[in-house]
Parts: sequence; structure tokens; C-alpha cells
Amino acid sequence: MPGGRLTHDDRREIATGLAAGLGYAEIARQLDRPTSTISREIARNGGAHGYRADHAHYATTSRARRRRTGGPEPMSGLDEQIREFVERFATMMVDGGLPRMASRVLALLYTADARSLTAADLVRELRVSPASVSKAVGYLENVGMVYREPDPRRRLQHYIVAEDVWTQAWKVSARTNLNWAETATEGAALLGPDTPAGARLTTMADFFHRLGEDMAGGPAFEVIDDAFTTLAALLHAARPLTADELATALDWPPARITDALANATKYVEYTDPVVLHQPTSDTYTAIPTPTRLTPDQLARLS
Repeated sequence: MPGGRLTHDDRREIATGLAAGLGYAEIARQLDRPTSTISREIARNGGAHGYRADHAHYATTSRARRRRTGGPEPMSGLDEQIREFVERFATMMVDGGLPRMASRVLALLYTADARSLTAADLVRELRVSPASVSKAVGYLENVGMVYREPDPRRRLQHYIVAEDVWTQAWKVSARTNLNWAETATEGAALLGPDTPAGARLTTMADFFHRLGEDMAGGPAFEVIDDAFTTLAALLHAARPLTADELATALDWPPARITDALANATKYVEYTDPVVLHQPTSDTYTAIPTPTRLTPDQLARLS
């Protein structure tokens, strides 16, 4: 009945509804319950992606038994709004690529008032096994997002969020993208760049290489600086030049000009609002980025 305690069958219906992609309000209508009851139940027991009917029923029964016997309450006594936020925070990180349990541990550590939490704290608050917490903490330590600190008085380890946790996460993501680029480059060379598979891997390598460089702060200064100098020379000349003419004008070795031209083509997002253009197969000019101005703006300027 509405307002009564949720039964085991009710919780199975909730799990079925979540698996079917139903919203909280629709599940509540099917069970003839307030939407707030359903949202609290789900937030209290793993969130929309982690809800399990049997586990939720067992956890609720255990909590009720602790209240009757005066047993220990969770260490931080998270209210339901905070607990729901922790689960939403974790879900956001999961969507960003972080493993689910690692996301839940990090979200709890980040939102706790305490400077640190022990493994027992994490197990109790997240209602998971010690092995799950251990694996999640190990992952977070490995990527530099969490570190441990021994308790000086007891044989306990305290887990603490690194002060530069988001910088570390950014660096890990940048390294991952560059690793993808290197692996794809190796595969393209192995399969041959002229094969369909090699072409796909080459495109993939270019994408992840550029993404990794962007996340690491962009290409090295000397790489992009030579491209800028080459474009400046072409703007000053105001006419198409060959690579040899550019090398002579700038007094650079031919290989340096070749690399500069290639990088001017590769890093157009850095050279904007000027880009490299080839009016013929062996000459180059510098022109405004074609997409910088709208057709109407171009018409008015001309």
C-alpha cells in the first residue's frame, strides 16, 4: 500500500524498471508509491546503475536490525540527499571512463567532511565488500588520485584524495590518448598505410595524437613556432613560394621547412585565423581560415 514499507517484490519491480530504462516517476506509478520513496530507495542502494533488489532488501533489513539493537550507524551518517549526490557524482565519473567502484570511492572521499577515510569506513558507507574497496583504492593509487597514510596509533590505513587529483586525472587521460596514438601508428605500419585497415588506424592515430597533445598543453613550442614563422614569411611575400624558396629566404635546411609546412597543415587550430594553402602542387601561400568568416561577411567585404 502507498506509504508502507517496500517489500522484496517491490524492490524486484524497481530493478526491472531500471533495467528497462524507466524513470523514477514511472516506476513509482507502477508501484503506487510516491516518487520520493523510489528515488530515496535507489539512491540509498547503489544508484540507478548499481541498484540490486536482493542487496537492497538485505541492506534495508540489516539497517532496521541495527536500529532495533542499537548497533553501530554509518560513520558519517550521510543523509539521503548527500548520498544521492555522491551516487550522481560517481555516475558522472563513470560516464567519463573511470571504473564504477573507483568512481564511488573517489566521490565518497571527495565529499566527506573528514580529511581521510579508512577501508572500513568505505565498506560501511558504500555497502560493498572489502575486496571491492581494495581493488578500487588500488586503481586510484596507481593513477595518483588517492594516497594512503598509516594511522600512528592503530594498524589502519587512511585513504586521502590527492590535492591535485584532477590534474592527475587529466595527465592520466592525456597519457592514455598518446598510448592509443602510438599503438594505432604501430598497427598502421604493420598492416600498411595503403590498406583499408591501415588507413583507419592512421586516422585513429592522428586523432588521438592531436587529442593527447592538446591535453598535454599543445604541441612543443619549437614545433608550432616554425610553422608560425613559415606562415609569416608567406604573408610577407604575398605570393606563392616553393619549399626551396622558403628555405632560401629563411636560411633553413630543407628538412626544417618540410617539417614546418607539415605542422602548419597539421595544427590548423593553432595557426588560425591564418592557414596554409597550396595553389599548386609545389607552391604555398598563407590565407585566412576559410571558415572564420561567414558567407555574408565575405560578400560584404568583397
